[in-house]
Amino acid sequence: MRILIQKFGGTSVSSPEARERVIYHINRERGDGNSLVVVVSAMGRSGDPYATDTLLELVRQSGDSLPAKERDMLLGCGEIISAAVLCSMLNARGISSVALTGGSAGILTDESFGSARIKRIDPEPVLTQLAKGHVVVVAGFQGVTAHGDLTTLGRGGSDTTATAIGAALRAEMVDIYTDVNGILTADPRIVADAKPLPVVSYAEICNLARQGAKVVHPRAVEIAQQAKIPVRVRSTFSEEVGTLVTDDASAAADHDFRDRYVTGIAHVPGITQIAVKAIEGQNDMQLQVFQTMARHHISVDFINVTPSGALYTVYDRDADTAERLLREAGFAPVLTPGCAKISVIGGGMNGQPGVMARIVEALTEQGISIMQSSDSNTTIWVLVRDEDMAVALRALHFKFDLHL
Repeated sequence: MRILIQKFGGTSVSSPEARERVIYHINRERGDGNSLVVVVSAMGRSGDPYATDTLLELVRQSGDSLPAKERDMLLGCGEIISAAVLCSMLNARGISSVALTGGSAGILTDESFGSARIKRIDPEPVLTQLAKGHVVVVAGFQGVTAHGDLTTLGRGGSDTTATAIGAALRAEMVDIYTDVNGILTADPRIVADAKPLPVVSYAEICNLARQGAKVVHPRAVEIAQQAKIPVRVRSTFSEEVGTLVTDDASAAADHDFRDRYVTGIAHVPGITQIAVKAIEGQNDMQLQVFQTMARHHISVDFINVTPSGALYTVYDRDADTAERLLREAGFAPVLTPGCAKISVIGGGMNGQPGVMARIVEALTEQGISIMQSSDSNTTIWVLVRDEDMAVALRALHFKFDLHL
């Protein structure tokens, strides 16, 4: 049995016309002899009746006092509705199908409501339905605890459902359908000449996703990498083959792509830089600063620690709280709000001389100041002002020939 996983995001199931495109893709793959597991997200986006953000807004309007377990009960409904509706449409067209919740598909999670982790997947419920010739439609984003309580997997959870089920079933491929034609070299809303990438490595797409590219969730890619299952990211609304995510050199060789050491440019706006100077004689200043952030669940990034102080960033939304906490602890932080983090990502950068020089050159030519920088084997990050972000993205995209 050759098993293919198809995952369709919220825009792909948001309207009858979009769902017809979903059925088209299902029919095409069935015609090629694949047994199909179709994972679906909740319909549409914020404002649409069954979208996750719409359900969250309903909670806010109802007192915003729903416990985490009951909140997951509500949020899991969007994907269940999508699965049931698509199942009905398939059966009406003579395509035998069944709809399963995450729990009935064998997904067992821990009890971390709102961001549950998958502990194991029993493949038998899905394999049994596939053996009967059914298309199995699974509600994404959810599982069930050992006590039978519904849990949700956090943002991007339907991607995680797809690759986790793919790993459990030893699928040939996981296709993630979205509203864009694969992974692009940059955000096309900002960089008009951003190009689709025919193939990327697991590490590259994880870094792109973590640094602001919202096409596929990094946790889903990590699961696929561990199971050595290739992932294709493609559009529901076109015939383009999209982007293949794999570390298989022979598979990559089948695609027409250039040798490159920079794969793409990602960005995250809405960042505040915080500088805290050490108080003379206080040797544990850095420890106090970061313990304070950790105790109040404030995520920190771009961390530079020296004997004279600490420099780091938080999201703008956390900046006021961070400042208040630091002042209560006796520090005098200096905040610079309205910054953006830009990431230059590429699996071939490690050991490649001159990458940072080209980044500095590109930004200097545009009169853009670098406020902070950091790097890893596959990524170089720079912090700039929010108002410089778009120009910086275009300049870096051009400097590394990603427009070609």
